Amino acid sequence: MATRSRGTTALLAVAAGGAWLLVVNALGVGPGAIWRHGPMFVLGALVGVSFLTAGIVAWREHPRNQVGPLMAVLGVAWIPQQVLFFPGRELWALALCGMWAGTACHLFLAFPTGRLTLVSYRVVVGLAYCAAFVLPTAKALRHFPLPLPLRHLADALDASSWQVTVLLAGVVLAFTVKRWRQASVAQRRAVAPVTGASMVATVGFVADRMANLFGPNPLRLPLGFVMLTAFMAIPLAYLVGLMRSRMDHGRVADLVVRLSRRERPDTLRDELAATLRDPGLTVGYWTAEQDRYVDADGRPVDLDPGPSRVVTRVDQGEAPLAVLVHDAALLEQPLLVEAACAAAALALENARLTADLRARLRQLAASRRRMLQWGEAERRRIERDLHDGVQQRLLSVAMTLGLAEAGTDPGRVAPLIGEAKTAVLAALDDLRAVSHGIHPPVLTERGLSGAVKELAAVAPMAVTCDLALDAPLPQAVESAAYYIVNEALANVTKHAAASKAWVRLAHNGRHLLVEVGDDGSGGADPALGSGLAGLADRAEANGGKLTIDSPPGKGTVLKVILPCA
Repeated sequence: MATRSRGTTALLAVAAGGAWLLVVNALGVGPGAIWRHGPMFVLGALVGVSFLTAGIVAWREHPRNQVGPLMAVLGVAWIPQQVLFFPGRELWALALCGMWAGTACHLFLAFPTGRLTLVSYRVVVGLAYCAAFVLPTAKALRHFPLPLPLRHLADALDASSWQVTVLLAGVVLAFTVKRWRQASVAQRRAVAPVTGASMVATVGFVADRMANLFGPNPLRLPLGFVMLTAFMAIPLAYLVGLMRSRMDHGRVADLVVRLSRRERPDTLRDELAATLRDPGLTVGYWTAEQDRYVDADGRPVDLDPGPSRVVTRVDQGEAPLAVLVHDAALLEQPLLVEAACAAAALALENARLTADLRARLRQLAASRRRMLQWGEAERRRIERDLHDGVQQRLLSVAMTLGLAEAGTDPGRVAPLIGEAKTAVLAALDDLRAVSHGIHPPVLTERGLSGAVKELAAVAPMAVTCDLALDAPLPQAVESAAYYIVNEALANVTKHAAASKAWVRLAHNGRHLLVEVGDDGSGGADPALGSGLAGLADRAEANGGKLTIDSPPGKGTVLKVILPCA
């Protein structure tokens, strides 16, 4: 299919070039006129034919890109310019001989995407088309007897044509240089041949127009030769770029061979960067647990890289696999990117699993680090509570019993013993409170279901419980689930302004689902407070994952999945 398509493209290009030559010959005064005008005419004919044929090839290769149609139109618009070589200087050709210049301005500013991306480009191109039509038409009208006011207007327009040409050419050159300086390495590589030839052609065109102001002079022939050669080089350079793109596709096969000999998984990015010729390429791998893309080290990948870079998503079936953050110039070669990703699909899947594991390890290490810090803070709190509470009470009991033991008045002994008993009972209450912070006694006494029902019973709002726990759970999972429900209901009480809430526990043998929801104000954000962040840390420290759905004004649903195996 590809061979037949390329053969058809070649036939169309050759047929168009032949038709162009026949049309130009028919518009002349006979075949002999071509040879009388020598190499300049032949060179001009090659310019028109090359633009037309290259435009057809480019149009067939990239149907959605407007560069091909613009080149083809420029080749057709070159015909009036070529007819001017013949004797008689046909007035219709003189009136239309500037249309190719307006099309060339359009092509230069729209290359390589075929689109005029800036408003300033559109304004300049519009002015160029107006000048390309008005100025040659004014020159042609001077050959007719005109009323005096129209005659003066035509003379003025014709006299100002070189100033307008120099101004528009200068603006086009300035835009081209600015775009080149702002382009990335990959973009410069893609547009360098065509851009260089177009800049030389623009300068040559201006120099040729300036030389014509001084009548016959020795500079006109070499300047015209340089201009025509540079214009002919533009479509040829574009065709060379198309051939280079096909060679780039051939590097995909080399990519497969290199990946098959890969020793380290972190070289995949380098191999893809070399194949796509984009040193700044970034590869992001999808992690379902975190619901985001991460790099090979597990760090999040920015999916908004800026105007000069774009994101291409790579899927495996319907599931996301990876993203490539690459230079925007590669958008002109979507098949190359697609082929490279297809060739590296297996390696991308392996690298994705590695990146997912690294991201989980990084996340788990951060959660455990925060849990250790929290545990150290809790240890200090318990130590402080024991020192300031239980220890002081027991010391007071010892002193009271000492006074009772040393007392000689029987009436004083009984009150002292009673005071010591009261202090001992208070110390027991303090010990219960401290131990409750370590491991809630209600879990040991009533289990997770009973403990959650007790939390629901003491909550200030109505709490509905759906507790589907048919099998015993590990103690660590029970403790984590209890504290998650406790903290979640506390957050509902403090922040949600809810009238009702619900708690759902579901155990499928491998995981425990903990869900706490309310009908409150919503808008909960873990980044705005330590409560939800602490819940996430507790879930991650136990190998689980926390998700929050909290649209403003529509309540909050908090879900935690804890592994039980």
